[in-house]
Amino acid sequence: MELSRVASVGNQVLISFVKYLPGIVVSIAVLPLPVQAATFLVNERNALGGNDEIDWVSLGKVFNPSAPKFSDFLPNSFSAVSQGGFSLDVNIAPASNPRFTPPFVFQTLPPPGIRTNFAPGDFILFGGIDPSGFIPLPPGSSDPRTPGNGGPFTLSFDKPVFGIGTQIAVDISNEQVETFITAFDKEDNLLGTFSVFSTSSLALDNSAAFLGIRSDTANISRVVFSSSAPQFGLAINRVSLVVPVPEPTYTLAMIAFGVSGAFWKSRQRTGK
Repeated sequence: MELSRVASVGNQVLISFVKYLPGIVVSIAVLPLPVQAATFLVNERNALGGNDEIDWVSLGKVFNPSAPKFSDFLPNSFSAVSQGGFSLDVNIAPASNPRFTPPFVFQTLPPPGIRTNFAPGDFILFGGIDPSGFIPLPPGSSDPRTPGNGGPFTLSFDKPVFGIGTQIAVDISNEQVETFITAFDKEDNLLGTFSVFSTSSLALDNSAAFLGIRSDTANISRVVFSSSAPQFGLAINRVSLVVPVPEPTYTLAMIAFGVSGAFWKSRQRTGK
């Protein structure tokens, strides 16, 4: 008898499960699956839609080619703060050649300044160079080919961002070089890597390629800039950021509204 009762209960459970199985399957089918955020290349500064920026002049050290000082150089790792107060850490891989200078910031200007194909007046973060590169070029020369530190440059953010981009160049004129941007999330998962081909020069014509990356969500915690010619110095100008904008809070307004409503209700009850 006991066994038959257990069998009967088991049959009822099985019948109920079969009865509601279609509903269970439908419920599972309509549950949203996790969607991986998409990242994509941006090769124009305006297209990035930046709402913050880091200009390297803010570091307070600008190299003067006419009167170079050791104090003008930067450590290979340092911190920076954007115009909007966004913090990040910068790491420039040490050069394998001990002869190369440390990284430094310079302003690109016509002679006797330092020429590049960034816009005149831009402040450039540069990986380092063989000291012979500081010797003025002969008249008419346009291709110094001075060895230097090609990085890579790593930028790490205190808080993840939607996007980042900068103009980038390699210290080798009139030769096409591939430059790369690679992004990672806070768990060090690869989000995407992109590249552009560009040709550097000394034309001061703002033709340096823009290299940026954008994500559907604010999940970019670290980016790495590098090139296919690491034996030559890597350079970037100001960095545009797409940072999260805090949602407006209405807490105080709602509290004030609630207190006001309670006050008027009290007055209505008391007739005052």
